[in-house]
Amino acid sequence: MWNETSPSITSSTFHDASVVDTPLPAIVHGVEKDSIGEDIGFEAGDRLISINNIKPRDLIDYKFLIAEEDLDLEVLDQDGSLHTIHLEKEIDADLGLVFTEALFDGLKQCNNHCPFCFIDQQPSGHRKSLYLKDDDYRMSFLYGSYLTLTNLLPKDWMRIQDQRLSPLFISVHSTDPTLRAQLLKNQRAGLIMEQIQWFADRQLQLHAQIVVCPGLNDNDHLHKTINDLFKYASGDLPTILSTAIVPVGLTRFRPENDGLRPVDKTCAKKVIKLVEKLQNDFESRIGTRFAWLSDEWYLLANQSLPDRPIYENLPQEENGVGSIRSFLENIDKATSTLPKRISIKKKCSWVVGKLVEEALEPISSRINKIQGMSLKLFGLSSPYWGKDNIVTGLLTGKDLIDGLMNKDLGDELLLPSIMLKHGESTFLDDITVEEVSKILKIPIKIVFGADDFVKKALENTYHSI
Repeated sequence: MWNETSPSITSSTFHDASVVDTPLPAIVHGVEKDSIGEDIGFEAGDRLISINNIKPRDLIDYKFLIAEEDLDLEVLDQDGSLHTIHLEKEIDADLGLVFTEALFDGLKQCNNHCPFCFIDQQPSGHRKSLYLKDDDYRMSFLYGSYLTLTNLLPKDWMRIQDQRLSPLFISVHSTDPTLRAQLLKNQRAGLIMEQIQWFADRQLQLHAQIVVCPGLNDNDHLHKTINDLFKYASGDLPTILSTAIVPVGLTRFRPENDGLRPVDKTCAKKVIKLVEKLQNDFESRIGTRFAWLSDEWYLLANQSLPDRPIYENLPQEENGVGSIRSFLENIDKATSTLPKRISIKKKCSWVVGKLVEEALEPISSRINKIQGMSLKLFGLSSPYWGKDNIVTGLLTGKDLIDGLMNKDLGDELLLPSIMLKHGESTFLDDITVEEVSKILKIPIKIVFGADDFVKKALENTYHSI
């Protein structure tokens, strides 16, 4: 029920009153318990039209707008009734609303045609969301997704400046204008260094990534690109905070004669040598390694992962830079006080990509030392993508079915959450967790991180330390 006269609750001013042409109402997905939104009467399905007569374009606008002390909310409820609610609240107090989408005016999609784009290397016929090519600066600010800066309009640049949307995450690939335009198949891509300078002039910060394509932007090109970016890494407020170097990922669905070739062991070793030499130089000059390789490089080269301190504060862990090393560190902590035995015997399995199987095998060995416990690790390849060595996050439902059918999986199967779209139970090929569970005839538990992995592996075993 709506409470049109809200209790007194007080903040600053939203100065940017610009509004897009056709922003859609923000649809409420949920309301936090004991929040202001619950007190007012918000329910899932309600539509927030405006705040102080301004229609928010996205979650960023919403956060700016609700920072006011006095709010006038225009809301359309599920019955089609329009409500105007006035409230006073404390400074920076949140309303406790969760929305179905972060962007209320639609996703800004990519206008490039990179041959190595993973979105374009998928088969047709799946859900539409799999083919959305995100190149939206707001998603970059909110969630750390990468953008190319090629599709920004003057009003977008102005908004980044006015709302201080920093740091953003950018895909660079090359700082050579001609080569970058060639890689992205977009002449505007050649403006990258001028664009980075624009951020520097306004003291706005960036994280960068380079996708290495053997024969195109590796060797001397890679050396130059990293050094060009490093020029923006010094000072009290560096423009570029970190650079991630990741190998190109290719699938069997990519176009023929695309001029790309996969990273092999020889290439991986050369890139590691090049980057580690630069890291040592950068650290001696400014106290940080600045540029890091994703874990895949070391696995492809059959080399040990660097020690945890090498990754410093893990600035690009979500991009696979130190993610395995971090997981191993966390699992060490989570398994530091394992029980010697369990009262009820348990046998279960867990699945990872074949590329990381060897690195994660010691975890199974450690847990299997518990008397009465059996944990089997399956490292799977991906017939779906046509890749033998693959990271865990790209395994599909079909890969699980093909790789685990008729295998002894024990009492239950543990699946890392990284295989699934955030907040959903669907794999990249549109197969659901429930469908995999039914076909394999095994209960499935999704695990979120090291602590949750150990907790669910030992669940219902009635053990004591």
